[in-house]
Amino acid sequence: MLDMCQVLVYLVTLSLSVSRCDPGWEGELCERCVRSPGCVHGTCHQPWQCICQTDWAGRFCDKDIHACTHQQPCQNGGSCFDTGEGEHWCSCPDGFYGKNCELRAGPCTKSRSPCKNGGTCLDRDGFADTLTCRCLAGFVGPRCEEDVDDCLMRPCANGATCRDGVNRFSCICPQGFEGRFCTVNWDDCTSGPCQNGGRCYDRVADFDCVCLKGYSGKTCSLPVPQWRKERPALSRRDPGITIPQPDHATRQGLAALPAASPTQPVREQERLLKVEVKELLSEPSSALAHSQIVGLSVFGALTALLVSVTVVVMLLEWSVSNLPYTQLKALPFPFSLCLCLLAGQES
Repeated sequence: MLDMCQVLVYLVTLSLSVSRCDPGWEGELCERCVRSPGCVHGTCHQPWQCICQTDWAGRFCDKDIHACTHQQPCQNGGSCFDTGEGEHWCSCPDGFYGKNCELRAGPCTKSRSPCKNGGTCLDRDGFADTLTCRCLAGFVGPRCEEDVDDCLMRPCANGATCRDGVNRFSCICPQGFEGRFCTVNWDDCTSGPCQNGGRCYDRVADFDCVCLKGYSGKTCSLPVPQWRKERPALSRRDPGITIPQPDHATRQGLAALPAASPTQPVREQERLLKVEVKELLSEPSSALAHSQIVGLSVFGALTALLVSVTVVVMLLEWSVSNLPYTQLKALPFPFSLCLCLLAGQES
């Protein structure tokens, strides 16, 4: 129990000591300065300092002053020299180059980058006998000197025309299409081609108009003609029609016209005849047909007969209910029998 109390007192004291230190200081008594972030081989006298230790240099004390001795960075027989500030340089033998003489002056170096159009020269860091070129997309050839025809793969759709460029292509779209590859169908209804309230429906490089009643045509611009129902031709036998006969003056005028001959045809003015026709249209008769009249007559007769029989039966029933039995016996046999039967049904 005592040990636990001591631990709690220590933790409280430590938290109080940490919380009361100024920024840049740490420790139980705030006696240690905080080094600069990233400092590797350094110390500090004031907060945020990085004072390099022996054999180390640089802003973060991460560079070895004696790199040539400790690391021997120069390759392929190169000679190393320290600068005293954490840097070094290498003296490379013939045929080698680079910061650490790691590169050999191979075919790429001797040819001074022979690859064209942004190609990369490869010679295994100079150790290959021949060079090769890694070409960018769109170029081929030993030195990437040939431009690939980008239209060979036919990238343009819907019958568009492809034009090859330097490592690129362009599509000339036909009417009704757009986009890089001419795959987007242009909305032909955007311009509002349908007139007179017609509804437009887009198609591939075309459109259709659904016209309102009374209009037709591709864009609903043509009014539909209103045709009148023609009357039947008139004849002399049609009832209610009077064809006037030419009067006396007209007959005389016709007689005065010269007769036409094969050598002397009648002139146009002499062949004109004005005829007036007056129509007297009568309304169609509303009389019933003969068969309909006969049917109605039969139906009326049957109805009257049925009503008469019903009245007679009702009278007989009333009589039976009011006459005494002695009077019923006095009636003739058929009537008395019928009345008795009716009386029996009522009872």
